[in-house]
Amino acid sequence: MPQPHYMFPQPLASRMLILLLIWCGTAFNLTPVFTQDYDAPSTISPEARKALSKFSRAAATAPLPAADDLAGWKAMQAKIEQKRAAANAEVVKTYQPQITERKLGGVPVLDIKPKGWKESNQVLVYTHGGAYTMYSARSRLMSAVPMANDTGFRVISVDYTLAPVGKWQEVTDQVVTVIQTLIKAGHSLNEIAVYGESAGGGLAAGIVLKMRDKGLGMPAAVVLWSPWADITETGDTYATLQQADPLLYYPQNLKHCADAYAAPQDQKHPYVSPVYGDYTKGFPPTLIQAGSKEIFLSNTIRQYQALDTAGIPVKLDLYEGMWHIFQVFNYDLPESKLARKKVKAFLTQHVGK
Repeated sequence: MPQPHYMFPQPLASRMLILLLIWCGTAFNLTPVFTQDYDAPSTISPEARKALSKFSRAAATAPLPAADDLAGWKAMQAKIEQKRAAANAEVVKTYQPQITERKLGGVPVLDIKPKGWKESNQVLVYTHGGAYTMYSARSRLMSAVPMANDTGFRVISVDYTLAPVGKWQEVTDQVVTVIQTLIKAGHSLNEIAVYGESAGGGLAAGIVLKMRDKGLGMPAAVVLWSPWADITETGDTYATLQQADPLLYYPQNLKHCADAYAAPQDQKHPYVSPVYGDYTKGFPPTLIQAGSKEIFLSNTIRQYQALDTAGIPVKLDLYEGMWHIFQVFNYDLPESKLARKKVKAFLTQHVGK
């Protein structure tokens, strides 16, 4: 005689399975695998593991305004400035730099001198990140201030016009103008380096190509942190690391930023996506840093290969288990301090006094 077949309702079955898994973990002293949104490997510092546990997948994948939504971007930019105000105030309190608002060639900048700074013509021109649509020189003090402190360099943080108001032609011109104004004030290109992170990394490389092509010379050195070297969704890790990256997401997010900054037909222009640049015509010594947990890893590798293949002195410095621009949002991690220590050594080697 056939035995009766019993089935639990689906919701009840799911709850029973969860309870069973919890019981097994308790009974056999197993550590749950999915305790947070992102895996924190044992190969990174305890401080980094703690920081990583605070990232939210929902926050990373939240949609951003459409490319032409000026009101939406204005509101988003104001929200970010407010959200980051306390953290930036804290970094200033911690490092106690001297910060002066200035205009160089009509372009607003923050002139940041580290505590105890000694008079020097060495200067580091900084182009901040934020996908060209977000942040400012003020809300990225968490990048510029520790960099100034740990390298000893005076940092000029360029407060360029954000997209969608500022397009790539204007933005690249603004940074070039700042550098030319520094030269008119008595600095030589041999005393000037450029650094940028994320979109600011793409911008830093792009403006150097623009200066070279216009016959304006080039800075002594370039430092790129996780550069957005290709603003199109091109590269292996856009797919392979999408679930691992706690900060970056392309559909309905970075795609809107890319379109706000440059028209689709311009997005592979070398000044926009410098990975497509011709480096056989020359480029300064370059240090590129990135983490192994970010979708821009392909950008980093492709930018490195473009430079290295052309015979440009370039160092690729990768950090195990680290996320996009960890040196900025988590500037006090051991990994972040190590990264800046390497930047200092690189700048000391290549920038004149």
